[in-house]
Amino acid sequence: MGARTEKAVENHKSFYSCSASVLGAFADTVGMTVQEAKSAAAPFAGGRMGKCGAVLAAEYVIDRKFGDKAEEVKAEFEKKFTEMNRTIMCRELKGSLTGKPIRSCRGCVTDAAELLEKIINE
Repeated sequence: MGARTEKAVENHKSFYSCSASVLGAFADTVGMTVQEAKSAAAPFAGGRMGKCGAVLAAEYVIDRKFGDKAEEVKAEFEKKFTEMNRTIMCRELKGSLTGKPIRSCRGCVTDAAELLEKIINE
């Protein structure tokens, strides 16, 4: 586990939302403070936009970091996250409809941060 992934997990242990945990750990890579990242991540938390908040936060970083290549990078990110967890949809990950969770929020934070950290370091 890389340093940014560890930071994302620590953020989540400190009661940051899933999205704020990921975006906060990568804030400096896109020219943001942690507080700015927490504010920017707020709309993504708790599956409010359908997708997992950790996924949306990672995609926010990808958008800001990769410019014209962002869509391609996000597609690859989503493919890898889906391979790990079967879906990128919060309700499905949490098992809201089936009562059988696929992945915990902390697990999603870890997976999204690990994938993002690999993408940034390539």
